[in-house]
Amino acid sequence: METSQDLSAPSPLLLVQDVTKQFLGLKAVDSVSLSVSKGEIVSIIGPNGAGKTTFFNLLTGQLQPTHGQINFDGKTINSLGAHERARLGMGRTFQISKPLIALNVLENVMIGAFMRESNMERAKEKAISLLRKVGLLQLAPVKAGDLTLSQRRRLEVARALALDPQIMLLDEVMAGLNQSEVSQSIDLLNQLHSEGQTFLIIEHNLKVVRAFSQRVIVLDRGCLIAQGSASEILNSPKVITAYLGEGHKWKRS
Repeated sequence: METSQDLSAPSPLLLVQDVTKQFLGLKAVDSVSLSVSKGEIVSIIGPNGAGKTTFFNLLTGQLQPTHGQINFDGKTINSLGAHERARLGMGRTFQISKPLIALNVLENVMIGAFMRESNMERAKEKAISLLRKVGLLQLAPVKAGDLTLSQRRRLEVARALALDPQIMLLDEVMAGLNQSEVSQSIDLLNQLHSEGQTFLIIEHNLKVVRAFSQRVIVLDRGCLIAQGSASEILNSPKVITAYLGEGHKWKRS
């Protein structure tokens, strides 16, 4: 297990170097460096308050870093807004689903499609195709505000896919789902990955992390404290201590 990643790897899709975000006296993200290559599935884990969502907000432009540099697809993007990063190919879901509840499911996805497609009919065709992919086509005319939590999570994925993203950043996309819904979500993401999609995922369900991730990154109090395979990370005393405190072990089921 390594505590820092080799940043000399050729042409990473996403390269983060010494990124810090400070709010007055609090460093929510503290000198984090990492890279994600095309085709990877990378999970970010850490206890509550570790800085995971703040880090995502720095990547996608909701926040600007206090220090450090973010490169995406060979370009420095520190000064770009969220919509500009989306145009470059960053798709994002949020910890709390934020559909446009007054619009129906199809219209929600079409709005994402308009980022790439100005023609109404082609945007509609694209949205229909994506709803079919995520299993929501039959709900296309339903108001987004009437969806279940699981359906809203899938709608968020479809909206992100409508941007034709090079990378998808998923913030606890499986939070609140039951075991069957989690399994269905894993199947969907594995399908998208088999089609070439790159993922950076914040996830609290450690069973999902073990089953799903190629590489796991651990944040604690804003710092990157470990990274490696899921097996290495979830058996690391440092990681267990960060989550549970000294002298604890994971409960096995």
